[in-house]
Amino acid sequence: MCEVTVVIPNYNGQKYLLPCLRALYESSNVEMHVIVVDNGSEDQSITDAKELFPQVNYILLDRNYGFCRAVNVGIRTADTEYVLLLNNDTEVCVGFVEKLLRRIKRNPLIFSVEAKMLQYGNHELIDSAGTYYNALGWAFARGKDASVRKYNRQCRTFAACAGAAIYRKAVFEEIGYFDEKHFAYLEDIDIGYRARIYGYINLYEPKAQVIHVGSAASGSRYNEFKTRYSVRNNIYLIYKNMPVWQIVLNLPFLMIGFFIKALFFWKKGLGSVYLKSLKDGFAICDAGNKVIYDRSRLKNYLRIQAELWINVARRLS
Repeated sequence: MCEVTVVIPNYNGQKYLLPCLRALYESSNVEMHVIVVDNGSEDQSITDAKELFPQVNYILLDRNYGFCRAVNVGIRTADTEYVLLLNNDTEVCVGFVEKLLRRIKRNPLIFSVEAKMLQYGNHELIDSAGTYYNALGWAFARGKDASVRKYNRQCRTFAACAGAAIYRKAVFEEIGYFDEKHFAYLEDIDIGYRARIYGYINLYEPKAQVIHVGSAASGSRYNEFKTRYSVRNNIYLIYKNMPVWQIVLNLPFLMIGFFIKALFFWKKGLGSVYLKSLKDGFAICDAGNKVIYDRSRLKNYLRIQAELWINVARRLS
């Protein structure tokens, strides 16, 4: 019986999609369905993939709707208990799918499990060993640029990087799917945050490893596209998931965090983009999308708040 569907969003991924699919099939010994959702690519990536991997289910969208729409289409199409999201610029290591599947099945409260991500340019360095968010309004990858020999213990994380993580599909029906207002960036923090509010947990599994190029679609680690959407979405993320009392409690930290980021992006030559994106973030805040505060979940909010403060220390250290 097939338990997992792998969903791969693609946009002009001719350089990456074939190696991604090849590694996935060569490194997995578990029955799985694979869905590639294409965001209106203009290159030959889908044509080439269909020729070499006809067993894959290809869903072709008419234009680029962004990461969130693509993965939502894939998740809704999947008819398995678990869904594994995988960026097209990744190459999984042996046993990747099996190890994520084994971990998430251990506890029904586990919503997501993130893999250990290694850097494409140097497999000896970590790209991410868990995804975190803190009271400064900063999302960050634990262990980035550290030796691959570190961070070898399974642990809880704030959220899972959607570039290489497995999810319990039924939970999406309860908490909602990826928010398509995000288009791309921080959508995984948002869904992980929502899951935490509802009492679910997110994990990091170091035994499941994947090589990740990073920013393959946007072009570089720091660029105008990535800055625009990540900054805009961060404002929306805070408004949407934090009740008013939590926003007020974190406001001093958030003001410091956004000020430091403004200086950082100004030095990168992206200061004006950053400031405009802050304004755009407030513009997309809509009360209709805000997570409804439920006092019965107060313990979950308090746990999240404690972690937001702890993660400030984690990031600064």
